[in-house]
Amino acid sequence: MVQPLHSPISIPTIIILFLLCTLAFFTFPRQYPINPIANHTTTSTTLKSSSSSSSFHDTFLSLASNSTISHYLRSLTLHPHLAGTDGARRTVDYVESHFKRLGLETHAEQYQVLLSYPKQASLSAYFSNAGTREFELGELGRAGAALVRPYHAYSPSGTVRAKAVFVNYGREEDYRSLGALGVRVEGCVVVARRGDGSRNGVVKRAGENGAVAVLMYTEGERFRDGVERGTVMRGLGDPLSPGWASAVDGGQRLGMKDDEVIRRFPKIPSMPISAETAETILRSLEGPMLPQKWRKSSRTDLGGVGPGPTVLNFTYQGEEKLAIIKDVFAIVRGSEEHDRYVLLGNHRDAWTYGAVDPNSGTAALLDIARRYSLLIRMGWRPRRTVVLCSWDAEEFGMIGSTEWVEQNLVNLGSKAVAYLNVDCAVQGPGLFTGASPQLDDILVEVIKKIKDPDVEGTTVFEQWTAANKGIHILRLSGADSDFAPFLHHAGIPSVDIYYGKDFPVYHTAFDSYDWMITYGDPFFHRHVAVAGLWGLLALHLADEPILPFSYISYATELQAYISTLKVLLDGSATVEPLTISLEHFSTAAKLVEEVKNMRADEASTGLVELNRRMVNDRLMLAERGLLDVDGLHHGTRWFRHLVYGPSDGSKLSVFPSIAEALQESSQMKKEEKEAMIQHEIWRVSRAIQRAADALKGQVF
Repeated sequence: MVQPLHSPISIPTIIILFLLCTLAFFTFPRQYPINPIANHTTTSTTLKSSSSSSSFHDTFLSLASNSTISHYLRSLTLHPHLAGTDGARRTVDYVESHFKRLGLETHAEQYQVLLSYPKQASLSAYFSNAGTREFELGELGRAGAALVRPYHAYSPSGTVRAKAVFVNYGREEDYRSLGALGVRVEGCVVVARRGDGSRNGVVKRAGENGAVAVLMYTEGERFRDGVERGTVMRGLGDPLSPGWASAVDGGQRLGMKDDEVIRRFPKIPSMPISAETAETILRSLEGPMLPQKWRKSSRTDLGGVGPGPTVLNFTYQGEEKLAIIKDVFAIVRGSEEHDRYVLLGNHRDAWTYGAVDPNSGTAALLDIARRYSLLIRMGWRPRRTVVLCSWDAEEFGMIGSTEWVEQNLVNLGSKAVAYLNVDCAVQGPGLFTGASPQLDDILVEVIKKIKDPDVEGTTVFEQWTAANKGIHILRLSGADSDFAPFLHHAGIPSVDIYYGKDFPVYHTAFDSYDWMITYGDPFFHRHVAVAGLWGLLALHLADEPILPFSYISYATELQAYISTLKVLLDGSATVEPLTISLEHFSTAAKLVEEVKNMRADEASTGLVELNRRMVNDRLMLAERGLLDVDGLHHGTRWFRHLVYGPSDGSKLSVFPSIAEALQESSQMKKEEKEAMIQHEIWRVSRAIQRAADALKGQVF
């Protein structure tokens, strides 16, 4: 029955309309011009009280919207967007337009860098008892004109025909196990399963052991025809401009035949394959049986280790070319310390559709921007400047973030408070966090304020500590996301946040919006939790008069590292220099904690603000003391942090220069070995002393 045109509107209808209008106001941003804040310090009469900041923090959490984040993610994953492609340009336009629509001050930086793409690849096998088979190298049913087929970026081109041999994870210990079986890999195509080590390390070791090519696969029970793409370049940033930003117009670039560039790339070709393809090859191998350790950790029954009798025909042809990449920034200027920066960063480029990696994080970043813009309209201004960073070309080796850090190294070194990174915001259940130790306490306090996305009526803190039997914060030694240039090169305290440890569609064409709404986070509650934690942590760092850093936590961590090192050394070198430096560091940490408490309680005046600034500088700059101008050795001098940094294949996950010395000296004479290790111990002890001096804040 048709309703009369002029029938009165019922009370329930009015209520529903009111609720819809309210939801629309908070969900769909409109253009609001925001006047830039003048670059001067405000007087004490205009300072926000701590209670006012706390009110804005509570409001920030109340503005959460899972449907809005879902909308952002759907829009970001409509097409593949590998860096340097048309899809990537459409994605950068989407992010940049979003910031501008919110009325946020928006900037962009472009760089011209060397990227790598596939042209042609093929793989076939000759089986001794089953003829020849040509393998499909893409993912069945996932082909598309804009979807780049699986490959390893920066792999050299090559064609080989050789026997296959299985090398487990391709670690040094795996080659030793093969040697004990009498198996040699010279002249073979090695097949390796992905583990915790870098792809570059796997290919490099294969070449050093005489292999002519490498095939890599990722084990898994689902999506077994998925193929994990990735980079095999060594180090971070544009390979043609190591240590400086690669300008679009002009600027120095090394040549492709420069020794420093050649060292960045493997010497033998490699290619990713699916678990199905790998197991077809591996089940056909004969030779000695797999070592017991390998069999226990393998998810499938395999044959022997080889070599052969299966012969592989392997062809890969790629191309390297200069491409334009673009980093995008949204800035909220600080009202009092506009020259102090709290940075939140996520990369937006993806190997394929990128629903998990990285656009679950991108969607969270866009939602934080939306919430911040609403707080600004309500009257909030941060004490310090907040910068939202959207990086490009991370998948090729953290290129976008590295170029920007190299370009702004001096300013960041003197003005950056902290860098908060989210890459894959949601991979599955369970919170995981990594941080520089001085950020542990504030990170835990913020986690306590976030509602758990999976268990109603509880906090993330309760579920996180229950799962880990206490507080468990990882350390950022690996160079596997955009925190690396900030912490390892610039010495900026950093945090990394994500939900879920692993996901089966990593770097494959199945990393799509459909996977997210089916498996990863159907109702986007985990996205809301990550966005809340990430954005609220930034608010605390931006708004609190005294930076919420605790170096007592750092001292505790350093003591544990020194104890571990002492056991590994087994008397071959002394850790006394480290112990002495740590005593000075611990004393300085306790002293600055007392000063923090005094300054926080003082009434705000011009002199008090100056004293607070001096304390904050000590807290902010102490991490820089752990940098060493010589960095690590053997082609990794770009990594300058002597407590945290990459140490591929080492038993020591911290003190990377010492870990490097332990590995490199293993074949040296006793005296040379001890001298090399002791020298690195002295270097680290001097770095800890520099950090202690920065915390003291005085030369005399």
